[in-house]
Amino acid sequence: MVTLGLVVAQFNRSVTEEMADTAREAAADRGVGIAKTLRVPGAYDSPLAADRLARRDEIDAVAVVGAIVTGDTEHDRVIAGSAADALTQVSLDRDTPVTFGVSGPGMSGAEAHERAGKGGDAVEAAIDLVEEL
Repeated sequence: MVTLGLVVAQFNRSVTEEMADTAREAAADRGVGIAKTLRVPGAYDSPLAADRLARRDEIDAVAVVGAIVTGDTEHDRVIAGSAADALTQVSLDRDTPVTFGVSGPGMSGAEAHERAGKGGDAVEAAIDLVEEL
C-alpha cells in the first residue's frame, strides 16, 4: 500500500484547509494512507517539511498544498517560484515524489477557493508517480 506525507501551508487557511480535505478524500478514494500531516506557515516554508517527510522510510511520496494569492507586489511570484524550485530539489535529492499542489501565483482569493480541488490533484499525482516508479 502507498503511504503519503501531506504538507499543508496555513497562509490563506480558509483555502488550504479545504485543499487538505480534498487531498485526504482523494487518498481515501484510492485506498492510500496519509501517515503524517505537517502544517507550515506558508508555501515558502513547505520544502523543509517535505524534506523531513521524504526522509521517513514509511513515506512513499509527499503532497504539498497551499495557496498563493496576488498582492500589490510581485512577492507572490517570488514565493511560488522559490517553493517550486526547492520542492523539486527535495524530490530529486530524496528520490521521493514530491507533488506541487500549490495554486497561484497571480490569482485572487476567490480564484484560490475555486481551485481547492488541487489538493486532491496533488495526491493523485503522488500516488500515480509511486505506482509508475
